[in-house]
Amino acid sequence: MSHLSRQLFWKLCLVIATGVVALFYLIDQITSETEEGMSLLAQADRDTITQWGQHAEQLYLAGDIEQLEQWLAKIKQQENTYVSVVDFEVEHIAGDATRATYYDGYNMGRSVDWKIHLYFAENPTMEVPFKDKQASFLIQLPERMRPGGYWRYVELTLQVIVPTILLILLTIFLYRYIMKPLAQLQKATRNFSRGQLDVSARQLMGQRRDEFGDLATGFDQMAARISEQIISQRQLIADMSHELRTPLTRLDIALEQLKQEFVSENSQRIERESQHIRKLVEDSLALAWLENERPELQQESMELVDLIDVITTDARYEYPDREITADLPDSVVLHNTSHRAAGQAIENILRNALRYTPVGGVVQIKLVCDKQQAVLDILDQGPGVPEELLSAIFKPFFRVDKSRERAGNSFGLGLSLAQRQLTAIGASVVATNHSYGGLQMRMTFPIAKGL
Repeated sequence: MSHLSRQLFWKLCLVIATGVVALFYLIDQITSETEEGMSLLAQADRDTITQWGQHAEQLYLAGDIEQLEQWLAKIKQQENTYVSVVDFEVEHIAGDATRATYYDGYNMGRSVDWKIHLYFAENPTMEVPFKDKQASFLIQLPERMRPGGYWRYVELTLQVIVPTILLILLTIFLYRYIMKPLAQLQKATRNFSRGQLDVSARQLMGQRRDEFGDLATGFDQMAARISEQIISQRQLIADMSHELRTPLTRLDIALEQLKQEFVSENSQRIERESQHIRKLVEDSLALAWLENERPELQQESMELVDLIDVITTDARYEYPDREITADLPDSVVLHNTSHRAAGQAIENILRNALRYTPVGGVVQIKLVCDKQQAVLDILDQGPGVPEELLSAIFKPFFRVDKSRERAGNSFGLGLSLAQRQLTAIGASVVATNHSYGGLQMRMTFPIAKGL
């Protein structure tokens, strides 16, 4: 692997490692600050407890212990909590009995400005010292004042939901970073398959110098070699078209002159073979053109029923010893198609059906249509085709067995040529064996709206 081809690896390592570390650090900082902020009493609750302590101090300094007891009992009932006034020697003065568990070193409770531990089950005791430092107002923090009531939900959000969302965003970023060049490469591949031989994947990649850049360079090199081969093949086909037709034309002229002088069985055979060779050459060149160029011959409208009538009439004349039945509607108009391509495809398939239907047999033609498509079935009474070979019969020069040896001027190109002609006009053909023997060829034509 070259130095440049490692760039994507190091970029991904840097992004993922930095992103994950930064994510956990950021989550930890936010969690700590949020926890600290939620551990403090609300300012209103601080003021309330401080005011209670000041009022208790006033009653204590006034020496009115009975009124202090009544007021503390009222607070206890109101807040449903422990409340007391204790001197600096932890001697009970008024309210609830002193709880030793709340005595902590030099403090009997927590200041209202201190943080409250969010994980303790029991609420802490809050202390408001009197000014003379001889006594303090103590109250177990009322439940309504306990901070961090939603801390568990906040903690779950910060430690699970937020990291999940951020990791999803990081994944989306990496996915788009990786998929963008793949989409560009796919676009170049699609354009190349459509015949745009000068496509350049490297230009579509821009300034990328990573593994995808290397892949695009390799694709361009491959495309350049294939383009040269295709261009050479096209030139070869053009040269063959000229070089083969010229001697065949000369041969036809020579045969005509020979026939004027005398006619023999050999001259007639030469004429038949010459016609067969001409047919083979024309079909081979047409098939090669369709394979290499893959044209879309969708340029005109046509009346399908009239076309089938003309082809059927010619077929009856050529095969008078076979019967052709046609079940056709009154009219079917196809738009954005090609009269020539459709006609040649239907004619090839019909001739194939007649060729393998025995003398005296029947070839059926059925045409049905709806708003989206027209379906044309041609059914023969031939030997049929094994199920595993039904798709293979559309390959050039394919033979099933001796029962489908060359008949007439057939060289095994008719079905291949028909399939590619139908593909060029947006149609399709499928072969099946029908129940009472023979082959059924189903052609499906789209009924596109006229432009």
